Amino acid sequence: MRGLIQRVSYARVLVAGTVVGEIDRGLLLLLGFEKGDSAARIDKLLNKILNYRVFADAVGHMNLGLSEIQGDLLIVSQFTLAADTHKGLRPSFSSAMPPAEAEVLYNDFVSRARQRCARVATGQFGADMQVQLENDGPVTFLLEA
Repeated sequence: MRGLIQRVSYARVLVAGTVVGEIDRGLLLLLGFEKGDSAARIDKLLNKILNYRVFADAVGHMNLGLSEIQGDLLIVSQFTLAADTHKGLRPSFSSAMPPAEAEVLYNDFVSRARQRCARVATGQFGADMQVQLENDGPVTFLLEA
């Protein structure tokens, strides 16, 4: 299970030109699942995302997590995070979780996030999405569980 987080001033997801999810200051989470991932790993990754210290404190140091600033979270499914890019010029997706299984975990992840975060928005699982954002920093981290 991999989550690519980006600290954003705002972000939104469109499907067929329609906004399906939108946030203000917070984190954009691109979330990918690999074969072998399970619901047992969700809380570990979610806790890390909500508490990862990527927001500035009063003196400008990255010492605050999303929970502490009461920021927004936009969760977007992205199977390409499971790509193996070690060989050749084409990514291999053989380690990616099958879509039906990944959707169950994605929905579980979103549900748990909504229990712990004041404002959670999402993309649309499996859709062709356009993501618009203003990366604040830029600050981007790849987290794994």
